[in-house]
Amino acid sequence: MLASLPAVAGLIYFSQLNRQIENARTNNADASGLKSAEFSRILLIKLSGLGDVVHTLPVLVKLRARYPAARIDWLITPENAEIVRCHPALSNVVLFERRDFSKRDRRWRAVLAFLDLLKQIRRAKYDLVIDLHGQARSAFFTLASGARVRIGFDRPVKNISSHGWRGAREGSWIAYTHRIPIPTLDVHAIDRYLWVGPLLGLDKNPPDLTIHLSSQTARNVQRFLEDHGVPASKALAVLAPGTTWETKHWTIEGFAAVARHFLDEGFAVALAGTKRDEPRCRQIAAAAPGACAASLGTPMVSVFGPTNPVRIGPYQRPESVVRLDLPCSPCNYRRLSQCPFDHACMKQLTSAMVVERVQKILGAPKSHAELL
Repeated sequence: MLASLPAVAGLIYFSQLNRQIENARTNNADASGLKSAEFSRILLIKLSGLGDVVHTLPVLVKLRARYPAARIDWLITPENAEIVRCHPALSNVVLFERRDFSKRDRRWRAVLAFLDLLKQIRRAKYDLVIDLHGQARSAFFTLASGARVRIGFDRPVKNISSHGWRGAREGSWIAYTHRIPIPTLDVHAIDRYLWVGPLLGLDKNPPDLTIHLSSQTARNVQRFLEDHGVPASKALAVLAPGTTWETKHWTIEGFAAVARHFLDEGFAVALAGTKRDEPRCRQIAAAAPGACAASLGTPMVSVFGPTNPVRIGPYQRPESVVRLDLPCSPCNYRRLSQCPFDHACMKQLTSAMVVERVQKILGAPKSHAELL
């Protein structure tokens, strides 16, 4: 992973790494003092993906409550920045243009932007960095910040399958002055991120997962729906069929059948996703005429196969999960070529199962709904 960073940045990393290893060995020795310490410039690191960023929002809210006058920034990739940019607890987003390194015509510009980003982080003079991403690149930024307190997860739990999250990866734990203990892996990601709370004396209030979007974004969504003949008063079902793992994809016909069911029941149906998800959304829309291709607190049903809903499913809503009880699931395989069972966890999950769960959760037939 470090080989993908610019050579100059790599030299900086290793020079700082040698200085920090001894401090890391005494990690958590003075952890009790953190609860009463005051920090004025804080950097939270969670680069991606979308679900992980949303799961980190409660940490941001609790940091603001604990340090009301502090500057709190979030290091994040541009494609996920809009989820947090307008959050009232956040001071600034700091953008890491990770994808530019994979584009040949942009690599030199990406290197210059990367070095500018390092300077920006150094100039901010953060006194607390919390790295919840836990990979080599995020550890690099943690070290480059020069912050006196650097918090991240402890090293991976041993004797556990290498698939799925087990702790900080790629040696990133060496970058931290204080490590978050990992008492168990059978916990939701939100609660796992909130394990930083005892170190810093954060409150124990229920997690706040509110997503704050700009008024312009809200107007754009409303205009989009109105342009497709969906008034604000009409019951709306939102289907989000896209994922970054190909093994997480439910079938096109499964989504289309659910969309047709909602349309027959008088709902409007919208398909949501990124530019990458557009082909799948168009296929589903073509198979469910009347659906238009384009949260929290709304009834939802989430289809699970290769991943564990206990860790990343709808928070404290196990009734929202539809999955098959197969001995091979969850496997946490990302690619279909890794699956020896012909993607049974998704192919054998029918639209009837999903519709039945939707009907059970909605109760009233005209409520809003979301299908992930």
